[in-house]
Amino acid sequence: MASARTFVEEMLKKADVEIGGNRPQDIQVHDKRFFNRVIRYGTLGLGEAYMDGWWDANELDVFFNTVLRAKLDKAIAVNLASILTVAKAFLFNQQSGKKAFKVGEVHYDLGNDLYEAMLDKRMVYTCGYWRNAKTLDEAQEEKLDLVCRKIGLKKGDRILDIGCGWGSFAKYAAEKYEASVVGITISKEQAELARERCAGLPVEIRVQDYRDVNEQFDHIVSLGMFEHVGARNYRTYFEVAKRCLKDDGLFLLHTIGYKVSQRNSDPWIEKYIFPGGVIPSLTQIAEASEGLFIAEDLHNFGADYDTTLMAWFKNFDTAWSASASLRRDKPALKEKYGDRFYRMWKYYLLSCAGVARAREMQLWQIVLSKNGVAGGYTSVR
Repeated sequence: MASARTFVEEMLKKADVEIGGNRPQDIQVHDKRFFNRVIRYGTLGLGEAYMDGWWDANELDVFFNTVLRAKLDKAIAVNLASILTVAKAFLFNQQSGKKAFKVGEVHYDLGNDLYEAMLDKRMVYTCGYWRNAKTLDEAQEEKLDLVCRKIGLKKGDRILDIGCGWGSFAKYAAEKYEASVVGITISKEQAELARERCAGLPVEIRVQDYRDVNEQFDHIVSLGMFEHVGARNYRTYFEVAKRCLKDDGLFLLHTIGYKVSQRNSDPWIEKYIFPGGVIPSLTQIAEASEGLFIAEDLHNFGADYDTTLMAWFKNFDTAWSASASLRRDKPALKEKYGDRFYRMWKYYLLSCAGVARAREMQLWQIVLSKNGVAGGYTSVR
């Protein structure tokens, strides 16, 4: 046990992180089994040990930013958990038609009350655009309008929203631009609330896999869904988008991005947050769309994910112990989900904020056309 502790302590020192220290990046270890667990199971062991209360960070987001800037994640990258995750990705299609709905059941169907408490008033569960925004509500509305302007949305256009969530884009496009929208999701909970929020608007919400859509649209948007497609299915995804997009239409892909190509996710994220999720690289997107689309514009505002995630955590943390009366006669989140869920969700939001702050995680908006925009595309920011 002593050797495991020594190894972890020496590794953390390289990132200027101290066990028992008082600085934001420092950690506190409450159970000596923590050291062997991290060495044996890597990031999966680190996350599970946090959920079990074996350790705490003075500020989780700062800790993750610090260790990632020091590249410590590479020191214990090869372990049993990561080997099994990689093997599954190569042997099985984790995002096949039969398995595509799993992430909806595990993540998006957790409870609309959780997401209502955490997100902005429009319930946008993707990175906000903070260029001119000061609040989460403003950042998300700025992002939705940015998407509409990038595709040149106009009155009467018919839009396909692949991965529509709770209908935030569909509602905005219908209200502000008088467009009609078909939104698809693999979450029954999302679809139910999206229909309520879009009532009276020219919006159709379907529980449907993207592979089953076969009709024409003026434009297509996909905001934060491509991370669930998986490398085996990237080509199919773009083929579906091409067949559904009119010849003069535009397709806007909004996705988290990674700097190298991979076929698997972080083991902890895969197990507890996004089963089957994989973050794509630019190379993978380019290869999968080759011969199908022309890339008209690439916009990276990945640094804004840090600000977005911190705002989500603030909302979540504030709502966690709020009384039922403050939550419109709904039970407090703490009563419904329990303390272990709180630690899991806190770890998810703040670790991702640290990853984004270290610029390990990007956010790309890519505008694609089938035949090239006549005269060239004018970038919108």
